[in-house]
Amino acid sequence: MGTGEVTRYLGKYGSERVSKAVLMAPVPPFLVKTDDNPEGVDRSVFDGIMKSIVDDRPAYLSTFFKDFYNVDVLLGTRISNDAIQMSWNVAAGASAKGTLDCVPSWLTDFRDDLPHIDVPTLIIQGDADRILPHHSTGARLPKLIKDSRLVVIPGGSHAINWTHADQVNPVLLDFLKGN
Repeated sequence: MGTGEVTRYLGKYGSERVSKAVLMAPVPPFLVKTDDNPEGVDRSVFDGIMKSIVDDRPAYLSTFFKDFYNVDVLLGTRISNDAIQMSWNVAAGASAKGTLDCVPSWLTDFRDDLPHIDVPTLIIQGDADRILPHHSTGARLPKLIKDSRLVVIPGGSHAINWTHADQVNPVLLDFLKGN
């Protein structure tokens, strides 16, 4: 959702006070499959998420974090049960209504904002992102944001800043230094 905030800010207010942007595990350009967005995800997926949150939010969070961290592949090597539990604890302590209300925000259409981004933009995403599929999100952005660069983290989960920090941090620092 943070990448949506960055995108919307630059689209609405411009870059007068911004010199660079980073979109990590991005939600833009538009996540929902429509006639003019065939790369999107079927709306029924989001309806199912909302139903799961209403029916049993703690169970939904457990399932969500399994996909957030790609636990079946990365547990024990790039993520621990303790880190997953910490994330679950934070999420479970959040507002139940807020948890539900955040789902529609994922459906925001950012396509009109993207052409207004006029600063160097780094896009980083794992090719195994199960939360925001790479082919529906990050892979599309280089054609929509001028002066952007996409870095794909092989095997990277949605939480690449945690699971693949050893690969993300050098790319991020290099970009921020201006290289």
